[in-house]
Amino acid sequence: MASFTLTDLGNRSGEVVEAAFGGPVDITKRGKRKFVLLTAEQFDRLAGASRQRAHRVEDLAGVERDEILAGLDAVAQDEGRDD
Repeated sequence: MASFTLTDLGNRSGEVVEAAFGGPVDITKRGKRKFVLLTAEQFDRLAGASRQRAHRVEDLAGVERDEILAGLDAVAQDEGRDD
């Protein structure tokens, strides 16, 4: 991960922004990480992943759907057994 100082952000902003197109960039102050610069697309992807808590089986692709349904069937069968 690229790393720049807060001073670099002010003096070399073009270089810092260009680095962010390649991935997150640490922005440091006095040697300590203070900020992380992301593209809007990177941020939206991260924010979207943290907001979605529930999924519908119908929304999954074939292989993923089949694996989850098979797993649920296995759990249901295990609960039905008297050991």
